[in-house]
Amino acid sequence: MNFTTKISIQKHNHSITYDSKIMLLGSCFAESMGKKFDYFKFQNTTNPFGIIFNPISLAKIIERSAQKEYFTEDDIFFHNDLWQCYEVHSELSHPDKAIFLHSLNELINSTHTQLNDLTHLIITLGTSWVYRNIETNAIVANCHKVPQKQFTKELLSINQIEESLKSIISLIQEVNPNCNFIFTVSPVRHIKNGFVENTLSKSHLITALHKTITHHPLSITYFPSYEIMMDELRDYRFYAEDMLHPSQTAIDYIWEQFSDFAFSADTKILLKEVEGIQKRMAHKSFQPQSEGHKLFKQKLASDCQSLQAKFPFMQFEL
Repeated sequence: MNFTTKISIQKHNHSITYDSKIMLLGSCFAESMGKKFDYFKFQNTTNPFGIIFNPISLAKIIERSAQKEYFTEDDIFFHNDLWQCYEVHSELSHPDKAIFLHSLNELINSTHTQLNDLTHLIITLGTSWVYRNIETNAIVANCHKVPQKQFTKELLSINQIEESLKSIISLIQEVNPNCNFIFTVSPVRHIKNGFVENTLSKSHLITALHKTITHHPLSITYFPSYEIMMDELRDYRFYAEDMLHPSQTAIDYIWEQFSDFAFSADTKILLKEVEGIQKRMAHKSFQPQSEGHKLFKQKLASDCQSLQAKFPFMQFEL
């Protein structure tokens, strides 16, 4: 007896392996997936400029990174005792102007290098709702708690989103024609805008994505995170306490579906090996001085060294 509708997911044509170079960009769900990649010791980077929810702001920061368009003093402002930038997340803000500018431009340099080496770019789109700065007429990635009267709110059209996605793909392919793209829509519900408005926002993202994919069927794949949450996990027990974000159980389930979708058979075997080490590392002994525990630690160290010999980028903190 089945108690859920199962989403059929076609296998990704360009499997992710432990040799892959991966970058995840986008909403807070990209952060959730990034933590999974971190846990399983892949070569990955997540949101170097912080969480970015909308596709226009994503396209802008990718353009800066791909073309090395450095930030200047005109791109930053002082607010709430910190130097801020409307193109990046508040977590990067800093009280020192020179340090802030330098760190932003160092991120452009490092991201540019990574974009050139990527095998896979995974982008999670969060919302079609955006805020436009009245003074500059520019859409911002983050309002940084600046008074709302300085912005207008608008819903991006399907065409606007599609143009942003085309720009992202073109910018990356100019510097790295071998990069494979995986797009998904965040399962997080943005009901601050309203329930109907959230559905409208997601529908614009999904429609624009699928229109874009038809023009790039070989290099772009859609992974249905949003659909898995809405249909397979159609129950509030799969939400966190705020009833908006997926619970850890839901994230784990979506990761399992992503593993089947994106990873090669050999990679999934290695995945289990890394997971076994991680679980053993988390083990807390009641008798840490016992001979049994010493042997346990020796075997764990040996297994870590064995993996590191094959994959030097894997680092385990014993």
